[in-house]
Amino acid sequence: MTIRPYQPADLTEWMRMRRELWPELPADEPAQRADCEAWLARKNSAVLVAQRSGSSLLCGFIEVGEREFADGCETSPVAYLEGWFVDEDLRGQGIGRHLVDAAEEWAVTHGYREFGSDALLENLPSQRVHNAVGFVEVERAVRYAKQLRTK
Repeated sequence: MTIRPYQPADLTEWMRMRRELWPELPADEPAQRADCEAWLARKNSAVLVAQRSGSSLLCGFIEVGEREFADGCETSPVAYLEGWFVDEDLRGQGIGRHLVDAAEEWAVTHGYREFGSDALLENLPSQRVHNAVGFVEVERAVRYAKQLRTK
């Protein structure tokens, strides 16, 4: 397994993994490509991928970018883990940790001193792996939204 920066030839595999991580993303390929292109166009961001041993196929990715602030962080801006995925058949083998290590290296190289992330309250596996790679829980929140009547 090799961790390396995203290359254009990785697009199909990256889209496959993003659909697994975020099933609510648009199902049609043009919309998926547009979403990926928008991510790649972001300033101060990176996509790092894990390549399967002896194969051109991928088995994981991490998307890291910049946010002006993150809960529990004291500096601004901060590096932020926006997306993190490892194929189910290879989970528990340290690939996720290697991806986070690579993202941390990217962040340090770009001058960030803190690294934020989040996980949904019901996503206990994500919370466990965040803890396992050194993230510290700083708060819990329930967020609300309400549709307003228009005149």
